[in-house]
Amino acid sequence: MEWKTGLAARRARGAVRKRLTVFYMITRRLRIAGRVQGVGFRYAMQHEAERLSISGWVRNRKDGSVEALAHGEAGALEALIAWARSGPPGARVGELRQEPAAEAEAKGCVGFELRPTL
Repeated sequence: MEWKTGLAARRARGAVRKRLTVFYMITRRLRIAGRVQGVGFRYAMQHEAERLSISGWVRNRKDGSVEALAHGEAGALEALIAWARSGPPGARVGELRQEPAAEAEAKGCVGFELRPTL
């Protein structure tokens, strides 16, 4: 008779349970000010958001700032916000404001979109 140990023994007894991973999805509205227009900030943010599997949008504002709505797993969103504090080469972020946003605002976003200036 062969003795089973470890994982094999638990499988034989039916004791292996699948782990459930819970991701907390959050939505944030960002406003980035400084030298953030004309330096590829929106395109770089779109690339970074897609790399992190974040949905939402980004656009220039007429006041010279960049505005974004981002929806995703909390850790990924924190990574995007950390990236946005410095932005792409050539950008000089002077201020980054963030506030919670309703998840409904991100509904209908497929991927991370570039939106027209507002």
